Amino acid sequence: MAATNLWLAATERLRRGLALLRRRRIRRPAHVMALIGTALSVTEAHAVVLPEDQAEAMFHIYDADGLRASGPAVLVRKKVGSSVSLQGSYYVDQVSSASIDVVTTASPFKETRKEFTVGGDYVVRDSMISVSSTQSTEPDYKASTVNVDVSQDMFGGMTTVALGYSRGVDDVGRKDVGFFDHARHWRYRLGVTQILSPTWLVTLNSEVVSDDGYLGNPYRSARVGGAFVPENDPRTRSSRAVRMGATGTLAPGSAVHASYRYFWDNWAIKAHTLEGGYSRYFGDKILADWTARVHSQTKALFYSDNAVTDTVYLSRNRQLSTFTNLGLGAKLTYTAGKVGEYDVKLSAAYELLHFKYSDFTDIRTGKAYALNAHVLQLFASATF
Repeated sequence: MAATNLWLAATERLRRGLALLRRRRIRRPAHVMALIGTALSVTEAHAVVLPEDQAEAMFHIYDADGLRASGPAVLVRKKVGSSVSLQGSYYVDQVSSASIDVVTTASPFKETRKEFTVGGDYVVRDSMISVSSTQSTEPDYKASTVNVDVSQDMFGGMTTVALGYSRGVDDVGRKDVGFFDHARHWRYRLGVTQILSPTWLVTLNSEVVSDDGYLGNPYRSARVGGAFVPENDPRTRSSRAVRMGATGTLAPGSAVHASYRYFWDNWAIKAHTLEGGYSRYFGDKILADWTARVHSQTKALFYSDNAVTDTVYLSRNRQLSTFTNLGLGAKLTYTAGKVGEYDVKLSAAYELLHFKYSDFTDIRTGKAYALNAHVLQLFASATF
């Protein structure tokens, strides 16, 4: 199903690599935010219902070794009758970069990325159909994506099965040399959620992704014998991912969450992600979440930090190298209660991320590269 608030939407966006930084730059690190979507108690099975009417706003900052992205996001959701809910959102990234890839191969830059999303949910008995369309633009990159998700409650609401499909088209360019190309993306999703008891549930999700077209970066360079040459990635890629998770309560007012994800593709990349968290209420108004996440992956077949000879495919994209990532985060939510006709909640979240690369070197020092990243999100929600 589509994300029902800005926090979940921002988290999903960050998990999928945030957005491509396309002006003499690299992709921002994938999987940089982890949100525990825990229900502190599951009391009984219930029919599918539409999300509440709500207005939400968020401000985010991502800062990592010379790369900084920040900006606002807003979302409005409104029910139309008893079976339809419509939503619209707007997201902005103001990007400035002097990161390792930029300072070693190009000049620093500043630019703005904007993203618009419109969508809706339709409830039919125990089923929900969600449809959304997203358009994002930046100086040399445009992306369009359509998502369709269907979820079905079964066995008295104890089991939920979800199917999803996404279709994306990207226009890739580099204006200073007159370069233009495109890429297409297909995503297929299947998930099952099973309630085991009044306080425990498990999930199993899988995703198949197929990419075709220009999948590299026209501003990025590879290295052959110490000399920089244009990178060249394959024009097709297929990948798979499976994720298993469990959520439950240990005591009244607290919950735990744990998950494991395995990823593999035909570029020979394999990745493991282990995530866990703990949530606890302090009184009736304050909810605190703590998260920890460990991620590791192997390199692509055609990745090389400094190749001996030029080959058909060659990349020095550090996100295709061998690396590990550790993330530690905390989130605090305050329920302000009624403010006029609105129920207001305020949240703040921070995560520290550490990346350590095994076969990507800082050419200024000749040592294996490592960096710390900081993610801050401030969030306000009002239901009505």
